[in-house]
Order: sequence, then structure tokens, then C-alpha cells
Amino acid sequence: MRVSQKWKVGLILAGLALTFILSPKQIERLGDRYQVALPVLALGCSVVNGETADYLVRYVAQWSIVQGSKSALGTLPINRRPNGNYRGMPSGHTATAVFGASNLVHRCISGNPAVKAVVWATAAFVGGSRIYADAHDIWQVLIGALVGFLGDRAFRRVSPRQWWRRRFGKK
Repeated sequence: MRVSQKWKVGLILAGLALTFILSPKQIERLGDRYQVALPVLALGCSVVNGETADYLVRYVAQWSIVQGSKSALGTLPINRRPNGNYRGMPSGHTATAVFGASNLVHRCISGNPAVKAVVWATAAFVGGSRIYADAHDIWQVLIGALVGFLGDRAFRRVSPRQWWRRRFGKK
């Protein structure tokens, strides 16, 4: 099944709008909902593109890095949240939202700058909502964003043939 670019854009915007409509209008709760909506929309796009397994492997890898970091850092000051709790480094909400946004922007809506901006702004909102809620500081959010972005971009499956063509073949 081939889904046109217009349909993908429409479904993504509808998903983001529906998330807003159905969510409590509190910053933290809305951020919680968008950190789920972005990767779910990206998963839908991956299903349509025939990339489901690749997407899920990358998601699990980035999730494992986030959770492993939180556990490994224990009670170090860098892992302390502004509210006094631990397991703050990096922000998992932000990592997940940015992971979904990166996948949507690069694999689903690559030709639409306005919708790209909406998707990135939504991911940024999630990070801001974590700071607003005293769940993370700016550094925990920024590192979460970096983990999410690299989790999407760095763990992409590339065959040796694709790698060779990209480095030495025709552009």
C-alpha cells in the first residue's frame, strides 16, 4: 500500500490535533501525551513505509540507553531532578518525543517545512514541559533530546551496499 505525502501530512497533523483536543490543558499533562503521540505517529509512518522492525529496534536501543543511564548514574548530582528525586539524566520524555519527531521529519514529511516545524516544536514543547514541571533541568532535557535524535539517526539499518554507494557511488 502506497500512502501519498499529502495523506501522511494530514494524518500527522490530525494526530497532533486530536492529542491536543483529548488531553488535559495542563502543560505537564499535555507534554506527557505528546511524548507518546510523536513516537506512535512515527511508528505508523514506519509501518506504512515497511520499516517497522527497523523502527522498533532503534526505539528499544534509545530507550535502553536512557534507562541504563538513569540506573548507572545512581545518586550522582547529575542524575538528581529539580524536585529532589533521582533518575533524571537524561529526560526520557524528551528523548522519546525527539526520537519520534526525528523519524517523522526524516522519513514521513521530508518535503513539508511547515509541518516539520510543527513536529519539532511539539517535541520542544515536551522538553519544556519537563522543565516547567520541575521533573528535569535544562541539561537533562538537552541530553535527552540528543539521545533521542541520535537514537533515531545513528541506529539506522544501512546495508553494506547502501553504505558503499553513499560514500563512493553516484550521488
